[in-house]
Order: sequence, then C-alpha cells, then structure tokens
Amino acid sequence: MHNPLGPWLDTAAILRYHRQRIREYGPGGAEALGWARSEGQQVRFQTLTQIGDLAYHSVLDAGCGYADLYPYLRARFAGVQYHGIEHMPELLAVAQARYHGAADITLSEGDFLRTPPPPADYVLASGALNYRPRNPQFIYRSIEKLFGSCRLGFGFNLLSWEPAGGGPLASYEPAVILAFCEQLAPRVELLEGYWEGDFTIFMYRQ
Repeated sequence: MHNPLGPWLDTAAILRYHRQRIREYGPGGAEALGWARSEGQQVRFQTLTQIGDLAYHSVLDAGCGYADLYPYLRARFAGVQYHGIEHMPELLAVAQARYHGAADITLSEGDFLRTPPPPADYVLASGALNYRPRNPQFIYRSIEKLFGSCRLGFGFNLLSWEPAGGGPLASYEPAVILAFCEQLAPRVELLEGYWEGDFTIFMYRQ
C-alpha cells in the first residue's frame, strides 16, 4: 500500500543523515555530503563530465549540495552556464556564500523531484539518487523526470553495493537500471570500473 507520507519521510531521513554528517565532519566538505573522501567525489565528476563537450552549454546540477561541480566545470569547459538546485538549506547557503557574484552560475532551493526542474542542455546528478526510498518506483520516476528536463543528455551515478554504515544510502543492480533507461532513450551508455561500488549511466536524446 502506498504511503502518502513516504516522500516527506524520505526527505526527513535524508536531512537527518546530512545534518549528522555536518556535525561529525563540519560544514563545507565532501564528507558532509556523504562521500567517504573528496577523491571519490572528484572521480565521479570526471566520469560524469564525459557525457559530452559541455563547453557553451547549460548544465543543471540536480541535488547540487555545495555546488562543487561548478568550479570543476569552469576549469575544464569554456562558457558553461551552471544551474544548481538543492533542497537542503544548510548546503545551499554554503554554495551561495562561496559563489556569490561568480559568473554563469545560478542556485535555487527546491526538490527537483517534486517541482519541474528547469530545462538544460545537460542534466547531471552526482549522488543525488543514492538514497533509499520507501517507494520502490522512486528511482525510475526520478530518472524519467530528470531525463525529461534535458535537451541533449542526462548523466547520473548510483551505488552498486551499499557501504557499511551507509545510513539511508541504497544500491542498485546496473543491468536493471540500464534496461529501464534503454526504454526511455535512443542511446544509453553504462560506465563501470572507475570507482569501486559505483556506476554511471548516460542517456541521450539522439
């Protein structure tokens, strides 16, 4: 039976998880976002940005956290227009303070799964879909919604195994997720082997 409170309970669990990580590691670092260490975050960025030449394109960072993807993109792709959306105020406030007045960046507060995310050439989600939902259809609806917001491509990563003490983090079988994505997009790519227990999928409009 579907629990109408499920999405709010999921959100509450995610907020508790990150607030505990902030208390434990302090604000502003990759550990507060749930990464074991910053190296893993950077490797995932490197993998996600292989989706295409992002120069002079708009990029939506769904669940942007501290918007760490923004300086990574700026250092590698000219003319990137970055938009980050984040539903946790504590994370968004740090991002806004860091990049106040910076060029080609907009940040907004919101849940990209409950309100229509702004369209962009490319949509990227790094770690934003890793949470364990009460509704088993959550991951599929999330992929469908975010793919619907991209003009050219959507890239996201997921865990293929659950870390010890991972809290609300969930894992998925790459082949199952790949098969679902192939029903939605004319071209889909699966990337594995770049980081233990992690996989990335690219979905393209053509």
